Amino acid sequence: MKLICLTALMTLSTPALADVRLASIFAEHAVLQRDRPLPVWGWADPNEAVVVTLGPATAKTTTAADGRWMVHLAPQPATTQPLTLTVSGKNSVQINDILLGDVWLCSGQSNMDWALGGCQAPEDIAAAALPLIRHFRTEYNFASTPATTVKGQWAVCTPDTASNFSAVGFYFARTIQAATGVPVGLVTNAVGGTNIELWMSQDILLNTPSLKPYARQMRESLDTYQQQLSASLPAIEQWTRDSRAAQQADRPLPMPPAWPEYPFGERVARPRCVTLHNGHIAPLIPMAMRGVLWYQGESNADDTLYLEKKSAMLASWRQWFQHESLPFYFVQLAAFEKPSDDPANLGWGSIRDQQRRCLTIPHTGMASAIDLGEADDIHPKNKADVGARLALWALTNEYQQPEKIASGPLFRDLKIEGSAARITFDSIGDGLITARKIGRAPAVEEKNSPLRRFAIAGADRQWFWATAVIEGATVLVSSPDVPTPVAVRYACSTNPEGANLYNRNGLPASPFRTDNW
Repeated sequence: MKLICLTALMTLSTPALADVRLASIFAEHAVLQRDRPLPVWGWADPNEAVVVTLGPATAKTTTAADGRWMVHLAPQPATTQPLTLTVSGKNSVQINDILLGDVWLCSGQSNMDWALGGCQAPEDIAAAALPLIRHFRTEYNFASTPATTVKGQWAVCTPDTASNFSAVGFYFARTIQAATGVPVGLVTNAVGGTNIELWMSQDILLNTPSLKPYARQMRESLDTYQQQLSASLPAIEQWTRDSRAAQQADRPLPMPPAWPEYPFGERVARPRCVTLHNGHIAPLIPMAMRGVLWYQGESNADDTLYLEKKSAMLASWRQWFQHESLPFYFVQLAAFEKPSDDPANLGWGSIRDQQRRCLTIPHTGMASAIDLGEADDIHPKNKADVGARLALWALTNEYQQPEKIASGPLFRDLKIEGSAARITFDSIGDGLITARKIGRAPAVEEKNSPLRRFAIAGADRQWFWATAVIEGATVLVSSPDVPTPVAVRYACSTNPEGANLYNRNGLPASPFRTDNW
């Protein structure tokens, strides 16, 4: 990354002072968070008195020496009638058509960023006259230091605008809004091809005890970068002299010399970090929101520290956004690539099992997409079921609809019974079944179909396909090739085609493994 590029980016990320202005998230058509203290912030001249009003709520403050100001408006209930946000200082700003409802941050990589227009669902777009759903899509910002604001604008959901909405976010919001009547605001803040480290601050990655192996690599990379910078100084200094001479002579400036790539940039192999945090998360802090929707993991498919990283990331987000129980609902990766007939093949089974283990983090929920994938497309088009399954978690936990079943069967325990292994599950809902799902149609029970994609191994760690039978709320797994089993896997490959354990509520069992080999 060239010095001139870094300088330009830093300049672009710093707002100029003068007239009273608001952060870009506070704009026409916005949905702002109901029922919580509402931070509102912006910039003006240093030491300027600022008054902010939204509905009956008013707050006053004085700008800091750097011109930044922030107030916290008192909590207000949801409203479907537009409000006006007014900010007054030396000048006055009015933002119209503001709704109070629930704001959900939609983050992760390309499957969250994937737009509704790419889902081959023209009927959903045509029916998207949903004025109580609004969407804010952030523009990509690779920032070397924490930015102060994001670029983007709010859009009301209509057949003309919906195709640009995050598809997962759209189907989530459509489900939530229909069930509750509450306005829903989606802030899509996702970038394709990103690993989880890119959404964390450098400080968190360097100083979280459970991430010491990664921090060690980071420090080594930073040391190497410093050495490369030192070696580059003579060429940079010569270029500076030549450029000044060319400028004085009114000649074109020479091309700059090769500049060492910052080791945590967007195009650099692991370890990499901080850039998207700086440009996409830092400028939103401390936005009030109802929760987070997260679809990410493909870029961490071989990561053995994914649980630790997500735990650290979420703890920092909850601190920064001043919400210690911030709901965090995430997607377990869909099937991808050609199926494998090798029972020992793990592939994405490892990352999916780590995603399942992330349910140990308080106030989280997981929507499995294992039955929604497409062998040749890492971006499955069926985002409708993904959004609806995420909505089940929110309806159950946030909107007090306990009649909803939020999840398919989740591995709880393994017990060895002679030559068989008995698996106990949580989230069995109305019972365990074998079923098949085709497209967006509901899963259909197949009573005479045997369970597939269970594998079993003994102490020799040799895997064999197993016979698996539903017995009440459990599954009994066995194989004549494994007389003394010690471990079981289910749907543990990148594409476990044929995996067919569901609950009667139509939700697939999560892939799992009981070993750590």
